[in-house]
Amino acid sequence: MTYAQPPVELPLRTAPDPVPAAGCGVCAALAVQRREASLRGDHSMASDCNVELRNHPHTREAA
Repeated sequence: MTYAQPPVELPLRTAPDPVPAAGCGVCAALAVQRREASLRGDHSMASDCNVELRNHPHTREAA
């Protein structure tokens, strides 16, 4: 099979894992879930935890 153009190569996202906010129970629980998921090879769940950590609201003073 031939194509008119070469395939598009997308960059690999290598953003570091989000750091849980100090003193936040929700962030701490998500960090534990992420670690457990990573250890058992459930990278989808670990990624979901990262999304939740990034989107969990904190004020700048609390973070």
